[in-house]
Amino acid sequence: MSDDATARAAALLKGHRESIDRLDAILVYTLGERFKHTQAVGKLKAEHDLPPSDPAREEAQIARLEDLANRADLDPEFAKKFLNFIIAEVIQHHRQQQS
Repeated sequence: MSDDATARAAALLKGHRESIDRLDAILVYTLGERFKHTQAVGKLKAEHDLPPSDPAREEAQIARLEDLANRADLDPEFAKKFLNFIIAEVIQHHRQQQS
């Protein structure tokens, strides 16, 4: 590979990595916002003696996310695993709030 081609590849790589870094920041801040809302939901559930999980809503959310993943050209199984992980964390937080 020529020095010019190597320099172009390095510039492209740098651009991709900068985009990935920005997207990672967006993901972290978005998850932070999401957990602020789920904490508020957990507080409401604890105050009104509601169960920490809502299987019907969780099932609907998983189906919704699978559809979004398909439209975004993202592996729906990955999206499903990701949401299941988040849901498990939220339920754990809700159970802690009820203790």
